[in-house]
Amino acid sequence: MLAALAGIVLFVVILHAIVRWAWRRVIDMAAAANRRRTLAALAMAAVIVFVAARVSGHGGADSSFPTPVVETYARQIRLVATAMAAPRSLAPSPPMTSDLSRIAGADVLLIFIESYGAVAYDRPAFASGLAAAGARFEAAIHDAHRASVSAFVESPTFGGGSWLAHISLLSGIEVRDPDTNALLMTQRRDTMAKAFARRGYRTVAWMPGMRQRWPEGRFYGFDDIYGADRLAYRGPEFGWFAIPDQYSLDRLDAFEVNRPSRQPLFVFFPTISTHFPFSPTPPYQPDWRRITDRHPYDGPDIVRAYAREPNWTDFGPGYVDALSYDFTSIAGYVGAHADRDTVMIVLGDHQPPAAVSGEHASWDVPVHVIASRTAVLDRLVGHGFQRGLTPRRPSLGRMHSLLPMLLDAFGDSRPCKLCKMSSVFVLSNRVASAEATAFALHAGAIAMTRSGLPLPPTIFSGAAMTIDPVGGS
Repeated sequence: MLAALAGIVLFVVILHAIVRWAWRRVIDMAAAANRRRTLAALAMAAVIVFVAARVSGHGGADSSFPTPVVETYARQIRLVATAMAAPRSLAPSPPMTSDLSRIAGADVLLIFIESYGAVAYDRPAFASGLAAAGARFEAAIHDAHRASVSAFVESPTFGGGSWLAHISLLSGIEVRDPDTNALLMTQRRDTMAKAFARRGYRTVAWMPGMRQRWPEGRFYGFDDIYGADRLAYRGPEFGWFAIPDQYSLDRLDAFEVNRPSRQPLFVFFPTISTHFPFSPTPPYQPDWRRITDRHPYDGPDIVRAYAREPNWTDFGPGYVDALSYDFTSIAGYVGAHADRDTVMIVLGDHQPPAAVSGEHASWDVPVHVIASRTAVLDRLVGHGFQRGLTPRRPSLGRMHSLLPMLLDAFGDSRPCKLCKMSSVFVLSNRVASAEATAFALHAGAIAMTRSGLPLPPTIFSGAAMTIDPVGGS
């Protein structure tokens, strides 16, 4: 028995070493232009042979090459070809040379509220249902001696695909599909996180919806990335992603904000409590000291929350309840931090699904900036924002165009040595294409190991851990 077990372990170790060696050879070979072309030609020829054999019926009775894998490899070939022409196929990054002088060391929280769309204001029933929570939010801002400005921007996605909105804003480049997302990540681009890091900020991705590794996060340049495991939530679970947004905000203080003698923070926080199907919604806990307990809520509150199951024929009430919860949680956080110098950017990632948004809905989402610095807010008003928490049309433009507006409001454009280094937006063709080739072949190998099942689109999305398992966002 022990000998058999030792043999299995030895086999796995040897297989792992062989696979690592093989992939290293592929990457090394792809680094040279002539070898890369040869590798691509051989890969394409292999695909053509398999496809031809399958179509002609001469592959033999024992031949097995599932159709989904053929489609996957075809997609990889297209991705590699596009990556080789990447400098010509993607827009240049916008300048990110703001000196951030108008926020001068303030913490900056970028909060994407899941499914927070313009329908929350366009549909009268939703607007009236959110009025009370909105009024509490506005009162909390006023009591904290801050003010707000608001607007609409057009999201690059609708009803799902949150990561497309995230990367569009953080990179300043419009990304409307998974292929463009994957292609952009083969390049070294400037990002909002890198721009803040150059000015002395600690940059953090706060991602309670991330349940496993997120290697794509390296593209953004965050100093640290927190997922669900590190947040260590022990209370009752709600919705697809279990962790209440109020808890996530509280843990942000414990892990980052309350550190002594720290750098100013730039935090990217995509929320999850407003994710489709919106119910059950966590109860709001006014006593924030209890939110980290194993039993953070009173029994009757839990019973009422779980009693509100999704209404699969009318998601509207659940949508309003979920947004009200997030408004109340963020308002509570603002009130608890009245003495801190914080700039908050709160916006939607996309409209909710058509079952909520209805027919002919726009792709607009609200964006709010909350701060005590009047110079920042005045600058944003000059860009088209309206004062207060109620956004008005027309929209400012597309999501990616919001980044230059924010950086302009935060400071003056001044060159710095690190900024000059970051102005080389794209890796050389040799490195970028090698990475894209290895990325594509690796994805194809994953498909092969899945016994012919279609390759999940999250492999290409750059947001594999924040995507809904049933195709939300």
